[in-house]
Amino acid sequence: MPFIPTTQEEFRQRGWRELDVIFVSGDAYIDHPAFGVPLLARWLEAHGFRVGIIAQPDWRSKEPFMALGRPRLFFAVSAGAMDSMVAHYTPARKLRHDDAYTPGNHHGARPNRATMVYTARLKEAFKDVPVVIGGIEASLRRFAHYDFWENKVRRSILFDAKADLLIYGMAERAILEVAERMRNGDRIGEIRDVRGTAYHCGLFGDAPHVEIPSYEEISTSKEKFAEAFRLAFLQQNPWSARIVLQQHGNRRLVCIPPALPLSEMEMDAVYALPFEKGPHPSYSETIPAWEQIKTSITSHRGCFGGCAFCAITMHQGKSIQSRSIRSILAEISALTRKSWFRGTVSDIGGPTANMFGLGCGNPDAMKQCLRESCIFPAICPHLSTGDKPATSLLQAVRSLEGVHHTAVSSGVRYDLLERQPAYFSELTGHHVSGLLKVAPEHLVDRVTDIMRKPGKKAFETFLDRFREESDRLGKRQFIVPYIISGHPGCTLADMLELALTLKQMGIKVEQVQDFTPTPGTIATCMFYSGIDPMTGKRVYSATSDREKGLQKALLLWHLPSEKGKVMEALKVLGREGDAGLLWGGRTGSVQRASEQRKKGPWTKATKKAR
Repeated sequence: MPFIPTTQEEFRQRGWRELDVIFVSGDAYIDHPAFGVPLLARWLEAHGFRVGIIAQPDWRSKEPFMALGRPRLFFAVSAGAMDSMVAHYTPARKLRHDDAYTPGNHHGARPNRATMVYTARLKEAFKDVPVVIGGIEASLRRFAHYDFWENKVRRSILFDAKADLLIYGMAERAILEVAERMRNGDRIGEIRDVRGTAYHCGLFGDAPHVEIPSYEEISTSKEKFAEAFRLAFLQQNPWSARIVLQQHGNRRLVCIPPALPLSEMEMDAVYALPFEKGPHPSYSETIPAWEQIKTSITSHRGCFGGCAFCAITMHQGKSIQSRSIRSILAEISALTRKSWFRGTVSDIGGPTANMFGLGCGNPDAMKQCLRESCIFPAICPHLSTGDKPATSLLQAVRSLEGVHHTAVSSGVRYDLLERQPAYFSELTGHHVSGLLKVAPEHLVDRVTDIMRKPGKKAFETFLDRFREESDRLGKRQFIVPYIISGHPGCTLADMLELALTLKQMGIKVEQVQDFTPTPGTIATCMFYSGIDPMTGKRVYSATSDREKGLQKALLLWHLPSEKGKVMEALKVLGREGDAGLLWGGRTGSVQRASEQRKKGPWTKATKKAR
């Protein structure tokens, strides 16, 4: 199947005189199901719509947005696979100099706040053509939200972009229904009941709804901000959610309940679409994002982990939507026929690999559930945690002709692995490419509780088990732990305790993710408001670049470039005498770090230094 048209010449070669829907994307066009715009374009194409893609248009004038002419139905706008502000700036708000979703890894192919800029250009070029916005950026900014880069509360992106409709979450159901209704004659302003959409209006009827604090209220009250987040978050269960209203001046944001999850059959249909699996042939430079995922396979969507720093609940939802093993094997078999395939499937999984095939075992309870997580603080008794589906999948892939190795690179929940012995054996025996990624994020229990993650004991148990199994198999395999510094609830003393704990475990981390407050997460609400919205408790956050830098440096103590900051952090804590615990041969005790934490994140020495 040819690529989706990107020029008028390409769609005229198909015998088309015009397009029904034109997608505008902040990413390069890679015809692969890992990228939202190509996936949705193929989805509409399969349902009889004529679609085109304008990828990474030059936003400095309207002309690039006119390249495919006027669509008969609407423009569909996405900033790309990442929020454009995250793509452009580091957690320290410094400009990045690369962009993995752009040919040649070049920075500058998309603007800041791409959804808003693209929509403005389209309205300039075609004032009367509806614009529907979606993707990560629009989805997670659908309510009034805290913006880290401006350090203020912004309105819903629907108002700032002046778009006609917003689609949030995984958009197959919503965009197809909108397109079909417009094809049948509905105007965009008449589409007011499609699940997974949001719109704005002046007056609202009497349909059952939840009204959350207004944009004006949450802009002046952090308590109201936390309340608004909690009320909106509790309406994420698609079976029990009600319409959410939020006043913005004299207009209302109306958010319809989330779309229902796709069934296995529907998931199979999506991933059976005729993707080329590569970049559009017009590109002459490599695209790093494609190089990273070109041999990876998505087995499922959704995550019921409920981590505070993660926005999956507000985008993909808690429900695991798995494909059939037959569908996955068919995709891998097709992959083996690609000229660039070398026998290795780089990843098979989803947001969390070992959640494949899992879900709630009590449909009635599921439809009323308001839990943030199905596995924290304890695994829900209704959750089916059996490992037969995931184990069978890996075993089946391993036996495919043309596949020499299949890795699991998307990460696993080690607290679930305790209930998945067969999967654990299959994973460690055949699917670890020397390094297994896991995400404890922290190992101080007070902090992991705030993160909604398992604590130190669960990680120690898993680490011992993994090392013992690797030794038994005679394999040199190691754990790569993902760690977050500067997360709400974490103090400088907590980071020292974590650094010492990791050293005792014989682990050195090479990369540390400095917490970035992004819209749509519980942790971002904590960072801005100082309140855990789900419990109402006050939460400390490191907000200065200096303290965040010191937290990160403590985890990278073994790098010569970080030694100066580590010594500064120890001085702040009054712990200079403990430098030997990090750089010496002894591991020492972490008890004093725990005691220091009780004194608060900053000592008098710190305040004086500031």
